[in-house]
Amino acid sequence: MTRPAGQGSLAPTGREVAMDEVTAFVMDGAGGAEAVAPEGRRVADLAPATGFVWVGVDFSSPAGLQWLQEAGLDPIAFAALTAEETRPRCTVHGEMVLMNLRGVNLNPGAEPEDMVSLRLCVTDHAIVSCRRRPLHALDDVREGMRPARAPVTQGDLIARIALRLADRAEPVVATLNERLDDLEEAVGARVDGDLRRELADVRRVSSVLRRFMFPQRDALTTLEIEELGWLTNRDRSRLREAAERVTRLGEDLDAIRDRAQVVRDQVVDIRAEAMNRQMLVLSVVAAIFLPLGLLTGLLGINVGGVPGADVPWAFWAVCALLLTICGFQIWLFRRLRLLG
Repeated sequence: MTRPAGQGSLAPTGREVAMDEVTAFVMDGAGGAEAVAPEGRRVADLAPATGFVWVGVDFSSPAGLQWLQEAGLDPIAFAALTAEETRPRCTVHGEMVLMNLRGVNLNPGAEPEDMVSLRLCVTDHAIVSCRRRPLHALDDVREGMRPARAPVTQGDLIARIALRLADRAEPVVATLNERLDDLEEAVGARVDGDLRRELADVRRVSSVLRRFMFPQRDALTTLEIEELGWLTNRDRSRLREAAERVTRLGEDLDAIRDRAQVVRDQVVDIRAEAMNRQMLVLSVVAAIFLPLGLLTGLLGINVGGVPGADVPWAFWAVCALLLTICGFQIWLFRRLRLLG
């Protein structure tokens, strides 16, 4: 059951919203909101005389895509809302704003860095938001529309969405920091395949997230400075706060990437040092056996005149000589600090 606009109707729960293909809320501009049925109605029919309407569409479903096709949207807006590939941006066409944002993917079985695209078309009396996959930040915004606490303007709603996107991204970035802390502690004790794979995964996730954070900041900053009739000073302040939050997340990701590079350099140094030690041991062994092999090869040539060929104790004399030479080499390498 919905309450009349202006009386503080509650939004559906996040579970109900996530399952809807097309949802619509009429905001009265005074903090009130009313859930309405958008089926068979165009955006112009849903827009109120005062306030605005927010329509959320899952265009991966046939019903959502059909509603978009029949919603009476500008062809440019329709193409932007249903584009296959998007990056965060903000484009102004007169009083219409086309905006793309990204949120971390917190759906079951998904990777957070596989970010969900949110496309927005904002006009004087309507906001149409489109997504292909569930986005928890939108559920947070809907659940936050408590009595008399609904967004007052389009800019207010966009700022709320941007802030909720940042809220959902912060735990993911914090988790990356914790994983990197563990890797920094572990690198001194061990360097194995699992550690290297974990480090590579941290670097990959931070790079993917960072790739969208700074363009998202630029999109919010672009909207903040635009001269739009539905954008108030309070909206600009909240958009500025959202941009700063996204900037901080991007800087945190930069720091994670730099720290991960330092850890990687440590891993490379440790592996190079271990390899150098192994090569040194092999080189010392080869150096020890080189004169011994030369001497035994010389004595084993199949020609006449080999010393001791007819002496019974000559074999043991040669063995003693070889041991003496080997002992002298080991002593010499220790003096040269080539052996531990």
